[in-house]
Amino acid sequence: MGPLHGVKIIEFAALGPCPMAAMILADLGAEVVRIERKLAPGAKPGAELFDPQIDILNRSRRVVSLDLKKPEGLDTARRLVAGADILLEGFRPGVMERLGLGPDEGLAANPRLVYGRMTGWGQHGPLAQSAGHDINYLSLSGALHAIGEPGRKPVVPLNLVADCGGGAMLLVVGVLAALTEARHSGQGQVVDAAMTDGSALLMTMMYTLKAMGQWQQARGSNLLDGGAHFYDTYRCADGRYISIGPIEPQFYALFLEKAGITDPDFQAQWNRSQWPELRSRLALHLETRTRDEWCALLEGTDACVAPVLDMDEAPKHPHNQARGTFIEVGGIVQPAPAPRFSRSTPDTPRPPTPGASGADVLADWGFSPTEVDALRRAGAIQ
Repeated sequence: MGPLHGVKIIEFAALGPCPMAAMILADLGAEVVRIERKLAPGAKPGAELFDPQIDILNRSRRVVSLDLKKPEGLDTARRLVAGADILLEGFRPGVMERLGLGPDEGLAANPRLVYGRMTGWGQHGPLAQSAGHDINYLSLSGALHAIGEPGRKPVVPLNLVADCGGGAMLLVVGVLAALTEARHSGQGQVVDAAMTDGSALLMTMMYTLKAMGQWQQARGSNLLDGGAHFYDTYRCADGRYISIGPIEPQFYALFLEKAGITDPDFQAQWNRSQWPELRSRLALHLETRTRDEWCALLEGTDACVAPVLDMDEAPKHPHNQARGTFIEVGGIVQPAPAPRFSRSTPDTPRPPTPGASGADVLADWGFSPTEVDALRRAGAIQ
């Protein structure tokens, strides 16, 4: 059933972190209804970048396809919002207000509503109305500048930091915190989740190290950015890679022992001036065996070593298989819901259902058969 069983959420279909936040909440047992635009005859649902039939981010939701340009479609959306605990939207500031679905209208109809807003730059500020993507929000937080090799350009960490971590995850935290507060106060509120803010928040540890004088601005010169020879990835004899991270002295000593490294220079673990030279020597040493040979020797010990797996390999790793870290839904291998719960275990995710009329959803949310039929005749639903 999931720990969020009984929580009702309306999601207005958007791209990026908003659907990921909705997926996480649905994975945890919330009833999430996704409002999509009603399609013109012959049109295909979803953005060109993604096939809506297999977009994993849209799993486990029921769909209502509404024409919000029609009064009947707009009234239906308002009625659904009035019956929800949480609303999620990911448009530029002002778009929902122009539709007549902004926070003022939502909270007037539903005073306990948590109104979650996901944007890149936030609801206010000089850049609030500008277009952007993960890479731009990441740039503004100081995070992108810190990621990369010495003397080379910043490296893009997929869209994991701004879209996923600083965006979707912080939106989930925000709306659940506001929902908890609303259950005590009886009052809803707006949650302004900005990917710039979230990306900056994720950099807290690095700002701590900087304040302590232990972080240099130059990329690839610090403990956690690949600057340390004992915290990096290394190419093996077969062209594959392993990651090593034995930071603690006892783990580092074990790594040296098991890897067969006897060079006394390696004992100066924290001598920063030696890191570049030690990395070069370590790289040569680790190229003497294949990735799997090193893993057979080091993985599962306190040497802090793991294989760098690709997306075909990761679901097959014995640890991931033992935990069920990946599942198959509708013939598509994908990450399983997380985290785990000892008692309120979430249901298995369901495949996306793009372009559904939503008649069944409307019935469950209090619309009579006559009302649903009237919406069909008005062209307000799919």
